[in-house]
Amino acid sequence: MRGDNQSSVSEFLLLGLPIPQGQQGVFFALFLGMYLTTVLGNLLIILLIRLDSRLHTPMYFFLSHLAFTDISFSSVTAPKMLMNMHTQDQSISYAGCISQVYFFLFWGDLDSLLLTSMAYDRYVAIC
Repeated sequence: MRGDNQSSVSEFLLLGLPIPQGQQGVFFALFLGMYLTTVLGNLLIILLIRLDSRLHTPMYFFLSHLAFTDISFSSVTAPKMLMNMHTQDQSISYAGCISQVYFFLFWGDLDSLLLTSMAYDRYVAIC
């Protein structure tokens, strides 16, 4: 049997949210606002912890790193989603998809590890 009928995947089509054409701008502004609020709020937490010397304790050390991982975690998927909503291009390359999944899992696992460490730190402090 000959293998003439072969194809390779170079990009994926993203279906996304079923948003009517007239409401694209509203949803883009809504998601952009939520993303910017997340990033700026976490940056404010990091800045306040770094500036105030009274907050240089293990709990706030973990909190500042948790804020950094939250920024990174939300920055994995939100910019691509916003770009897709803005440009109407609903595709992602194979390499882009693999790297997005890798970093999504990496930052998600690191987020869980930090939350576990924070819980153990509080347990030790109480006991």
